[in-house]
Parts: sequence; structure tokens; C-alpha cells
Amino acid sequence: METLIKNVNILNPNEEIQTSCNVLIEDKHIKQISRKKVSTKNNVKIIDGQDNYLMPGFIDCHAHIMANGFHKEENMANPLALHFYNAIKHGKQTVDAGVTTIKDCGPADIGVKMAQKKGLFIAPKMEISVTPLVSTGGHFDLFLPSGFDMEIVYPGFPKGRCDGPLEVLKKTREIKRAGADFIKVMASGGVLTTNTSPDYPQFNVEELKTIVEEAHVNDLKVSAHCHSLKGINNCVDAGFDSIEHGTFIDKKTSHKMAENNVKLVPTMLVHDFLYHSGFPAWDNYAAEKTAKLKEIVKVHKENISVAYEEGVDLLMGTDSGVIAHGHNLEELIYLTDIGMSNDEAIASGTINAAEFIGKKDSLGSVSENKIADLILVNGNPLDDVSILADNDNILKVIQNGCLVKNI
Repeated sequence: METLIKNVNILNPNEEIQTSCNVLIEDKHIKQISRKKVSTKNNVKIIDGQDNYLMPGFIDCHAHIMANGFHKEENMANPLALHFYNAIKHGKQTVDAGVTTIKDCGPADIGVKMAQKKGLFIAPKMEISVTPLVSTGGHFDLFLPSGFDMEIVYPGFPKGRCDGPLEVLKKTREIKRAGADFIKVMASGGVLTTNTSPDYPQFNVEELKTIVEEAHVNDLKVSAHCHSLKGINNCVDAGFDSIEHGTFIDKKTSHKMAENNVKLVPTMLVHDFLYHSGFPAWDNYAAEKTAKLKEIVKVHKENISVAYEEGVDLLMGTDSGVIAHGHNLEELIYLTDIGMSNDEAIASGTINAAEFIGKKDSLGSVSENKIADLILVNGNPLDDVSILADNDNILKVIQNGCLVKNI
């Protein structure tokens, strides 16, 4: 199958824009890019780009495709099947926003990833962590004071709770066995879990090093949910590959992260979005969560600016699933607000993200021989990156050479 996209301007981060191009896609790969007429087969599908901008599909480095706010009450009340069907709606919303690949930080499992790959529903491609490693009483330990455990568990899906070097070693192996592409660790308290504080680290350095050693020997990266400054330092010392959120990072720790090539996925959209949107009226812990958010929103942007200035590599991630899906590229505005250029922000969600997940040879830019995961945009985001935040400006989305959104 061939598809010819005519009359487009190709926008790749870190490169000059290529104007008035024709792009030939054969099956799922980009076969040819040329300003001249391109030879095609008789049954070629033609898309008129109308002088719009063709870009690589974005990679969201922190998303939860199955989640709908992480409300424990819903875990208790809803049938298990609904947990999976949520991914259908969320997947389409995410693709329509211009995201063709996600790094899912839980709880998408190997079956959800396989279903997307088989084309059973439209959703981003997935790098999955299955479920995070959680310390007893820590962030996302969903065992309530009532004695009820609200963690969703079913055959093939391991529980994430573990303590001590031997337990975290076994749990890392269980999660790898369940099909994880990377390991996610809750290394500090968080907003959504009661009786935890974002200020406090979780897991000790010995436990963290055990996780990293086991993951790395299996060629799996390790990512940490971490707000706490002490927790960030523990993770860097243990050899983690990325820190997610990084709220209380400082200059000294930023320098250490940059030296050790530890990436930062700041997820700035989520905290601001939650703080201004609030929580459902029936959420008994809404006041506690809002108080935590007030502290985080106050310092997060300033601290991420410091990290950027110290040379930490930032990757685009949104924590979608904690908030509503489909707002993903709004994160680019927050990245430019802390000092990144429009080009740098776009790179953080395309070519740099592709390199981090080990897909730089196949994703992240509009280039010959790469997979045709592409978006057609109404306007030039290098002039105004905020146009990407409006899903109506994402005119078309192509994934594996197939048109999955068409305005």
C-alpha cells in the first residue's frame, strides 16, 4: 500500500524546515521525501497537505492510558472489564492530540499493548511498565485504613507492593515476566495517596540499587516517580535512568543529574491542571490532595527552570490519566515557559524521546526509512508552539502509515 502526501513543509526538530515536499509512504515506512514529482503505483492514496506542516508524531514519556483519575472508589465499584475498556476512549483522545507513542507508567498490561499492536483499537504505541514498585505505606499502596485493599489485581498482573532487597528483586523479576518494557518505582510520596507526602523519599538506596541492577542486566530502564529532593538524590545514586516530576529538585542535584545523564520528565501540566480543576465532590480526601498541590505548584516551575539551566535533559510527559486525556501537547507550553525554545520543546517529545525509549532509528523525525508516525499541523509550531495544544490544529494523524485521524 502506498500513500503520497503532497505539498507539505517538513518540520523536524534541530533541522531547517523543508518546504514544498512530497512524502511517499510504502506500507508503514517513509520511502521517499522529495521536492520533485514522486513516482507512485496506480492505486496510491493521495493526501493534499495544502502547504501545512508535517511533523513526527509525539511521544508522551509519562502517561496512564487506562486511568481515569485513579479514584480508589472507582476501583471498588466498577467491574474489572471497564478498567480495560477505558483504554479505547483514552487511546483515541491521545492519538487525536497528536501523540502516536506513549511510555505508559501503569497500569496498561501486555494484553492492552498487544491489542493496540494488532489494531483492535486506535491508541498510541505503548512502552509499558505494567505496575509500579511501591513500598508498604508509600505512594500508591492502596491498602486503606479500613483494611480493604483497592489495588486492582488479576491473573498475569502482579501486585506492586514490596520491601527490602529480596522482595524488590523478586518483584522486579515478576514485573519483567509480566511483559514490562521498563520498571517504574514510586520513590517518594505523592499527591493522590493519603498519608504520604511528596517531600519524603521512599525505598532506601540499597533497595533502589537492587532494582536498578536487576533491571539493567535485563536491558530495562528504570524510571522514578519522585518529588522529594532526598528521593531524587537516592535515585541518581542508585543509577536510575529518569526522574518523573522532580518537583523539589535544586541546583546541586540538577548538576548531578546532568553529569550522570539522568533524564527529567517534569509533567508540569498535571499539577496546574489538577489544582485549578479540583477533585470530585465525593472524594473524601480532596482537601488533603489540594493542600499538597498548592505546595507543588508554587515551586515546581521555578525548580524545573533551574534544572534546565543546569543542563538536565528534559523529556515531554503529561501524567495523562491523572488528568483528562487529550491535553498532551499543552505540556509544550509549560516547557517553553521555563526557558526551552519551541524547537527544544518539540524535540523533547519527538527525537529526544525516541532516543530515550530506544527507538531513534525508527521514530522521532520525518525521515526516509523511518516508520510513518506523523502529524499534519495547521501552522508552524516553531513560531508559536501553543498551536499544538489545540487538537483542531492537528489536522491528520498517521500511525504505521495508516490515517487514524482526518479533519
